[in-house]
Amino acid sequence: MLPYISEFIGTALLIILGCGVVANVSLEKSGMKGAGSIQITIAWGLAVMVPAFVFGEATGASFNPALTLALAIDGSFPWEQVGGYIAAQLAGAFVGACIVYLLFKGQFDSTSDPDAKLGVFATSPSVKNMWLNFFSEFVGTFILVFAIKGISNVSGIAMGVDKLFVFGIIVAIGMSLGGLTGYAINPARDLGPRLAHAVLPIKDKGSSHFDYGLIVPIFGPFLGAIAAVLVYGLIPW
Repeated sequence: MLPYISEFIGTALLIILGCGVVANVSLEKSGMKGAGSIQITIAWGLAVMVPAFVFGEATGASFNPALTLALAIDGSFPWEQVGGYIAAQLAGAFVGACIVYLLFKGQFDSTSDPDAKLGVFATSPSVKNMWLNFFSEFVGTFILVFAIKGISNVSGIAMGVDKLFVFGIIVAIGMSLGGLTGYAINPARDLGPRLAHAVLPIKDKGSSHFDYGLIVPIFGPFLGAIAAVLVYGLIPW
């Protein structure tokens, strides 16, 4: 039970900090409005790192259904726990997004742009092209999972330093590819908050755009993660 509770809380923390920074810099009447993409990309890296330090020993700190499934496929994670992990991650992401809404309700109420409101919760493409958007999420997640697997090649690494490496990986992906689709690279990170956007009583909200959200930020990360572990396994290290 502890691993599932840890994945739930850890994913909720990830979303509170990650979606929270987007709210902080994009909603009206926020004290940090306009801080920009650099703050967002660094904060998202920290949003992954903080719960990873807390729960890394308890769960492996996945917080990402694509990573969980890929590690099961390459034999690094027990198949019998995959369903429970993914359910906990999705639930944690949903709850985390609801907490962000409560924290920033005044700012949501003061913001008229429905796209800015959705952008707090979910990702979207800067230029909509489903195939290229899918490929962006595929490549971003491939890099994430391939690099995480590669951390094991660092000899003599001190305990906990791997979490700093993950921070660096997330920031690198965000700064290099984030402008394309918002770099979900994690199905729970997008689907949980998108569902929250759909059901929460957000003033003057627009569409949750499930036509995009149920395809690109789900299948792109899953397939990218699976490809990463398969390619990694082919390399004669």
